[in-house]
Amino acid sequence: MSQHYYSQQPEVRHNRRTINTVLRGKNLSFTSDAGVFSKGDIDYGSRVLIEMMEIPDGSAVLDVGCGYGPIGISAAHLAPAGHVTMIDINSRAVELARENAQQNGIRNVTVMESDVLSVLKGQEFDVILTNPPIRAGKAVVHQIFEEACEHLKVGGSLWVVIQKKQGSPSAVAKLESLFSLVEEVGKEKGYRILRAQK
Repeated sequence: MSQHYYSQQPEVRHNRRTINTVLRGKNLSFTSDAGVFSKGDIDYGSRVLIEMMEIPDGSAVLDVGCGYGPIGISAAHLAPAGHVTMIDINSRAVELARENAQQNGIRNVTVMESDVLSVLKGQEFDVILTNPPIRAGKAVVHQIFEEACEHLKVGGSLWVVIQKKQGSPSAVAKLESLFSLVEEVGKEKGYRILRAQK
């Protein structure tokens, strides 16, 4: 498990690289490294979520499992009057996300290390975004959904990207047990974008 991106302290040797890309019409540059999720390029599921997510300006947003930051940084661009909190269990990913926010000129973010949502006592959000860590197992993914529900304001939305072949039916069933409304807002190449409203 120590070599897994869902680890607090990855032990693999550093291998930093730069990813230049366009997300939601913005030219962005990300520094990535070994030991973090999707180190070679922005994960396709994350890209699909970024293109489909709706972030009203002024929103309090949470990115759960932020990795090196593409989803949260894109959300911060979409809601310049809002604030995005980005959390990840992986300390290397957290450092990269802070660095990437800075190098892309993003000021309306806070990046923190957290096991699931444990660091966010009493905080509530309008929008929660996650590309959940499927490899960490169903129990962790379902815990993210449960804790996201607790931290959402009434009327707020949880946006999830999940691959059909990686537990999509059980994810939908879990979301439907927690939220008043669960809908599929889009799909692309086997990835489903789900929006669950509290």
